[in-house]
Amino acid sequence: MNQRVDPRAARCFRFVRRDYADGVASLTYAFDDGPELVERIAFPDAPSLAPERRAAFEAALDLMHLVAGVSYYKAGVPETIRVEGSACDARTAALLDDLYLHGLGEFAYHNRLDLRGRIRFPVTHAALPSAAALGLPARTLVPVGGGKDSLVSVEILKSAGVAATAVWIGNSPLIEACAARTGLPRLNIGRELSPLLFEYNRAGAYNGHIPVTAINSAILVVAAVLYGFDAIAFSNERSASSATLEYDGQPVNHQWSKGWAFECAFGDVVRARVAADLSYYSLLRPLSELAVTARFARSTRYDDVFSSCNRNFRILGPKPADRWCGQCPKCHFVFLALAPFLPKPRLLSIFGRNLLDDAELAGAFDALMEYRSHKPFECVGEGIEARAALAALAARAEWREDALVARFATEILPQLDPAALALAPLLVPDAEHGIPAALLPHVLAADADR
Repeated sequence: MNQRVDPRAARCFRFVRRDYADGVASLTYAFDDGPELVERIAFPDAPSLAPERRAAFEAALDLMHLVAGVSYYKAGVPETIRVEGSACDARTAALLDDLYLHGLGEFAYHNRLDLRGRIRFPVTHAALPSAAALGLPARTLVPVGGGKDSLVSVEILKSAGVAATAVWIGNSPLIEACAARTGLPRLNIGRELSPLLFEYNRAGAYNGHIPVTAINSAILVVAAVLYGFDAIAFSNERSASSATLEYDGQPVNHQWSKGWAFECAFGDVVRARVAADLSYYSLLRPLSELAVTARFARSTRYDDVFSSCNRNFRILGPKPADRWCGQCPKCHFVFLALAPFLPKPRLLSIFGRNLLDDAELAGAFDALMEYRSHKPFECVGEGIEARAALAALAARAEWREDALVARFATEILPQLDPAALALAPLLVPDAEHGIPAALLPHVLAADADR
């Protein structure tokens, strides 16, 4: 541990300042009076900022500074939060209180911490002026993560004739290859975490899952103002709002910052404090995971480049030799969710093996079904979707003899209500979403030819 500070013993976490120069934003934090942790976000070929966007840009930098601090706060979770370099009004403070509490829910669960009552963002400005409309160009940033969901969004935007740019944060050859395959203009934003954070982690600071989607969202708000985009379209489907489990009376959701509650609160802050005409929404919000995979299955365009395997996107540590490790919950769920909608040979060619014919993976698929276990701490669909997918496969000759499908049919299916296992109801779009009216028919077309 750095001799000057132990984050776990710190009394205060400080948002020290944020700066921007020559396309690079520097975000500075500290525990007590200890050394500064500085994160850098690099915006390539950053244009000169139009004067009429200056206030919005400064507000976006403030928001990014406050949201990205969650990566550092978690190292010590001190009881006092001090905002020195950013403006924080009551609306923003409420968003941050929820983000740090619920976005760190999984982290708190694994570290056996209770963050309730500990996280209180100070209101440094009683009232800030409402954001003005900037007249931003009518074009959309669509974050690409390398998996099926964002690629479905890309194709929806293309079918709607929306001017869109594929954007990703950090260095990932896999994501870069997916972005290139979309045929859209591309924007790759750099993110460099403070090296001191890794030193703290190695020395025993608190560590664990953080709400990465929230951080990426805040970075893209800065990018939208800087480059000129009036919309940011994420690809979070409705199961992201479902809790993974309940711990000490509080729901814990691995995907909290992908959920509907965060989308609404964050979008409200962006429109109120950054730009009244900057739209933030998820294009897939009405759809289940199965509905998304059904849409993805319609095209082979991305079969040889996409991957939802999270082991490909580790910051540290080894990555799998292939695009699919076959061992993580994401691999298991995506294989299962695609199986009802893809010809079996196509699915096996994508993954290189049949995950449903491996008896050693029984426990992993049981967790996906929430059978004798809770859902994995991963971005996977709901247990009802996994059960329905396996029920559909159990009725098909080409699948029913595979080890895990046969086990499901004989051991698990008899315990379930057949009426709750139909695929069709799970493909019906939900009414809860923030999708612009002009785009909604193109999203619902994902369900039109079931």
